[in-house]
Amino acid sequence: MARRRLGFWARFAVVLVKPLMTVWTRRTWRGMEHLRRDGGMIIVPNHLSHADPLVSAHFIYDAGRWPQYLGKASVFRVPVVGWILHRCRQIPVERGTVDAARSLDALVAAVNAGGAVVIYPEGTTTREPELWPMRGKTGAARLALATGAPVVPVAMWGPERIFDPRTARLSLRPRIPVTVVAGPPIDLTRWAGAQPTRATLEEMTDVIMLRLRDMVADIRGGTPPPLWERPGRAQRQQQGDVA
Repeated sequence: MARRRLGFWARFAVVLVKPLMTVWTRRTWRGMEHLRRDGGMIIVPNHLSHADPLVSAHFIYDAGRWPQYLGKASVFRVPVVGWILHRCRQIPVERGTVDAARSLDALVAAVNAGGAVVIYPEGTTTREPELWPMRGKTGAARLALATGAPVVPVAMWGPERIFDPRTARLSLRPRIPVTVVAGPPIDLTRWAGAQPTRATLEEMTDVIMLRLRDMVADIRGGTPPPLWERPGRAQRQQQGDVA
């Protein structure tokens, strides 16, 4: 990544955040070679904690890419904050509205322009009691079908020590150990050119989430459980109302 292409506000964000993360965390980075240095890609991390974006952004930046995260469109309308986010090339996403299709268009455009787009396929921090990955939503699969870009899994363990979503406890002590591992792109070729039906998208999403679950197990040890199911999801599936 040519650092000179980042622009002032992206450089400013790096100057603010990277020194903080260098002191705050003791990092184990692996698999950076799977984040290719140029070209569009879709990065899919597991989602443990509200600290995840800081940790994953540090990892992706150190691997030589500029991460482009999805953010609620309402945040982009906040004065100053939204202006900076736009200039840092982050991507506003409308959720649960008729504008959601336009959000997909924005993501497709970012990937096709060579961006490294980061999507948390779970859609929110995991609700699994031991913080294992849960069953995902279909946004990453939909974007993969629309672009054909590689989908690179990134497994994390340790951000929950910075902020534990189960207790809402924030730790400010320095050198908190965090591990981030990128794997090779997930093989989704069997669905190349397929129509984005609900069945296809859910099959692709399960493949993505099972890869992430197994990568998390490699980091933390132990036998991973089945993907955790959101309460009521099966009933919503029958009614055709699952994101």
